[in-house]
Amino acid sequence: MLSGATHDALQRLCRQLGGALALDHLVAAGIDRLPLPGSGDTIERWRILSEVAAHDLSLAKLFEGHTDALAIRHELGLADAETGSRWGTWCAEPPDARVTMEALVDEGASAAPVRLHGTKAWCSGAQGVTHAVLSCWDDAGEPCLAELKLDQAAVTVTDQGWHAVGMAASGSVDVRFDGAVARRIGRPGDYVRRPGFWQGGAGIAACWFGGALGIARMARRFCGMAPDAHRLAHLGAIDTALAAGAAVLRESAAWIDAHPRDDAHQIALRARLVVEEAAHALIAHACRATGAGPLCRDARFARAVADLPVYMRQSHAERDLASLGKTVLDTETTPWKL
Repeated sequence: MLSGATHDALQRLCRQLGGALALDHLVAAGIDRLPLPGSGDTIERWRILSEVAAHDLSLAKLFEGHTDALAIRHELGLADAETGSRWGTWCAEPPDARVTMEALVDEGASAAPVRLHGTKAWCSGAQGVTHAVLSCWDDAGEPCLAELKLDQAAVTVTDQGWHAVGMAASGSVDVRFDGAVARRIGRPGDYVRRPGFWQGGAGIAACWFGGALGIARMARRFCGMAPDAHRLAHLGAIDTALAAGAAVLRESAAWIDAHPRDDAHQIALRARLVVEEAAHALIAHACRATGAGPLCRDARFARAVADLPVYMRQSHAERDLASLGKTVLDTETTPWKL
């Protein structure tokens, strides 16, 4: 279960605001102050992420990015973020959208001032966040991280880059930087070298699980109106899918807390792939159990079913399966046991 105060605050906001619940409400209520990955209570962090996702997946996308930015900054030794600030984590690197970093002093140290040039794609929440942590490239072609305030003339939030119905409310658009003032954080390569990189990657699966959980709760309610044998069978399949996803997330969180400085690559890939498969099965069973009615007449159910497959394409599909398979072969002993 969630901690009492956090759970109560989140549920109260959901009841009061419903579909109007936004990132700034979660920040103002202090719900964003999650346990850090690997701090001994990773499952609590993931439970909160999953409950936000069960309410609204687009909001969860923004909330996860905000809390990930706070975790990255803490791991790299930065001071706490400004009270009330809302953060994005923009680290996708498509080949046609790259941001470069222009150093303003002759050093590559963390906190050194820089200017950013170029266009960043997939910037979730760009219209509503106040700050961002983003990946970029220095003069030597090394991958780096920078952070900046977004309220400057050299930052242009466009309306380009997103045409999907699913996750539309995440506002994942292109942002252009024309010499925007920022500061370097960490050293080149720190973003992916951190233990928190794969710990955070596993946390994405908690958001996917939460999206599936929200669909399952609604399907259960709809099926309760006429629980014939076929609907009951679909509910049974939904239950087994959720059980598999929950089990691997609990196991993964426990492993991360027991090995906070170790590489969680295999753990994260396994969690993501198990949850993804479970969620796809759950969507199919939920839609077959409820029929066309909720998909056509219940906006929240229809939106969740459209959102979750889009969100899960943050997975790299067969490439992730192949990568996980390689870790299995590279392990000295057989990794499978009960």
